[in-house]
Amino acid sequence: MNTPIAAQPYPARWWHLTEDGKIQCDLCPRECKLNDGQKGLCFVRERQGSALILNTWGKSSGLCVDPVEKKPLNHYHPGSPILSLGTAGCNLACKFCQNWDISKSRDTDKLGQIATPEQIALSCKKLSVPLVAYTYNDPVIFAEYAMDIAQACHQHDIKSVAVTAGYIHPQPRQEFFQYMDAANIDLKGFNKDFYPKLCAAELQPVLDCLSYVKHHTKCWLEITTLLIPDANDSVPEIKAMCLWIYQELGDDVPLHFTAFHPDYKLRDRGATPVATLQLARQIAIDQGLKYVYTGNVHDRQGGTTFCPECKKPLIVRDWHNLSQNLLRSGNQCPHCHCVISGHFPTRPVDWQPFGGRRFALKITT
Repeated sequence: MNTPIAAQPYPARWWHLTEDGKIQCDLCPRECKLNDGQKGLCFVRERQGSALILNTWGKSSGLCVDPVEKKPLNHYHPGSPILSLGTAGCNLACKFCQNWDISKSRDTDKLGQIATPEQIALSCKKLSVPLVAYTYNDPVIFAEYAMDIAQACHQHDIKSVAVTAGYIHPQPRQEFFQYMDAANIDLKGFNKDFYPKLCAAELQPVLDCLSYVKHHTKCWLEITTLLIPDANDSVPEIKAMCLWIYQELGDDVPLHFTAFHPDYKLRDRGATPVATLQLARQIAIDQGLKYVYTGNVHDRQGGTTFCPECKKPLIVRDWHNLSQNLLRSGNQCPHCHCVISGHFPTRPVDWQPFGGRRFALKITT
């Protein structure tokens, strides 16, 4: 792999020249059409002369080691440490963004540090961190950088995780997810108005992405829905969404209902009550989904993985803290031998050597 100088503009992929002389970015459904010097809505894909460039390749907004449960992923190497990194910008415009200081940043020169794919891979290897997550902002907009990191990490048997809204066109989607070992994709709402009004986007491309990842890749899939009071938390909407997941994706895709807190441009309502999350979880279970969780709250019942057959607790969690894991030796329930969907380590994995708390990683050259 040819590695460019980290701080230099990187040639972007997935674009074409239109008949009127503009460059159209073909990465996501926005299809931004740019004159020379213009940037797309994501702020990071920019026209320079007759080409499109990615101006955040190799520039990280920060690297931190977290528990994998924080992504959230509950069925992918539970208890493992994961290196989390992002850049700047986003291709959605969510009024409720919880990372808006990063996703809405237009100043890419103030990103935390330079980090090449090889440096990231070697840092993980040195720390015995088996996973890397592309998160904080959406990795779709820095897909070339994420794919380069994934290739470097795979050489050291380090897995890649995409935490994304799944707002991406089919061709780049196919290329991007072939490098991802796992993904948590946001399904932000399931009514016709939610995406246009609160995200300046559309629902269908997200549904298409979910179906593609589940049925046409080897990438492990989990789904997150941030429940926002009076926006996407009605019983009929939750029921319809869970029925779609059951019918289109199957009963074994883990679903996370997480709590909203007032932020960015949506400060006119309170945080999500725990009872709302618990009700949504029960609705999903009643619709036939096997693995449903609550998040961003203390809820031991909602954080625990139960066997779908014998109903006994197998992986006990409270928020991101894992206190019991009976699946360390494989995917079978030790009580009834039911096969639990997911990727579970064959030996104990624990991020406690890092003190049980997230910590920032500084790349040294």
